[in-house]
Amino acid sequence: MVSRGGGQPPDRHRSADRRTDALTGGTRMTNAKEHPKLAQIRALLAKAEATNYPEEAEALTAKAAELMAKYGIEQALLDDGRAGGDAPIDRKITIANPWAMERVMLINRIALAMGCELIHLGRIGNGPSRLVHVFGFESDVQRVELLYTSLLLQMHSSLAAQRVPVGERARAWRRSWLLGYISRVGDRIEDAERRARQEASGQVTATGRSAALVLADRKAVVTRRYRAAYPRTRKARATTFTGTGYGAGWAAGGRADIGGHRIGRTAAAALIS
Repeated sequence: MVSRGGGQPPDRHRSADRRTDALTGGTRMTNAKEHPKLAQIRALLAKAEATNYPEEAEALTAKAAELMAKYGIEQALLDDGRAGGDAPIDRKITIANPWAMERVMLINRIALAMGCELIHLGRIGNGPSRLVHVFGFESDVQRVELLYTSLLLQMHSSLAAQRVPVGERARAWRRSWLLGYISRVGDRIEDAERRARQEASGQVTATGRSAALVLADRKAVVTRRYRAAYPRTRKARATTFTGTGYGAGWAAGGRADIGGHRIGRTAAAALIS
């Protein structure tokens, strides 16, 4: 759910949670201990970006999305019963403007698809930025951050290239476009995660437990930690929109790379300028 109340007021989060980043305007989306598989995914998508052949780019992107989902399953199985392995964590992330609320919706879809829990804590002080709190195992939170950062850039770059149809209100059309994009991208991520779980259904860990049991236990741990931190929550209001951009956004979301992307300084600066 995007909005779950009853949590710590946004302006009381620790200063350590407020490292600034050029792309997000908030928490830095990097990890010095990045897994080699994630580096492989980045390299695969870099190759997809460099090719001039759409068919090759599509194949490389599909492979990257597949690897991203499988990585999450592999980490869960490898760390089952292993001391000092993948641990449950929580992280507060500042979501900056423009379109801060729509960005919250994007990261929420990604987090839930990847086995995490997310609460939207609202605005930070009187400013436009918003705060979310993500709960999950470290490898899954890292996947969420990587994919959110990638899709954020892709989403805004694609939106900037759109022409608002004559007679449409620009802001309403762009918002409906964003909602269509987020809906389609979220569906694709969920499908990739579901396929990875199905393919791993016959695997067992070193402790003899099935993949399904391991993943269910991890989800239960994450949910308990989330509910302990936020015992009283409420559902977000249903999202409504005007404008005819939803279909165009949905189509663009179907073309987005959902395995992660390199984020260069120039591209990041262009996004927030």
